[in-house]
Amino acid sequence: MTIIKAQIEHLDHLIPLFDGYRMFYKQPSDFYAAKQFLFERLKNNDSIIFIAYIENKAIGFTQLYPLFSSVSMEAMYLLNDLYVGSNYRGEGIGEALINKAKSYCIENNLKGLAIQTAANNPAQHLYQRLGFEKDPDLHFFWTNK
Repeated sequence: MTIIKAQIEHLDHLIPLFDGYRMFYKQPSDFYAAKQFLFERLKNNDSIIFIAYIENKAIGFTQLYPLFSSVSMEAMYLLNDLYVGSNYRGEGIGEALINKAKSYCIENNLKGLAIQTAANNPAQHLYQRLGFEKDPDLHFFWTNK
């Protein structure tokens, strides 16, 4: 397995994975919108995306969004997306993608990673096994939709 940092030229490999990720969260398939969304993130350097490959086939990805802590005055990332194709689950690919994100934070002297996920996501066990601690602080979210 190889994990690389995605560039715009990897967009066609990433779209089916991103679409699968969104469908996992009960969103309708939309390759066109997925392509536009990912293109903007990569073009504007809004996120960092790592893609896992086995024999030149894209099998999983993680997407990180930058955050900042005013209290510690440090940069960090939100690991917002993690997805492994259904045929490759249980083979350590999600763990490898998370470890790549952790290594990126270490190499760039960042505070760390936050993870946002559904309350019933079974990957929470993986996160805890890899050293993530559940944040006991109360979180709030406002949406205008």
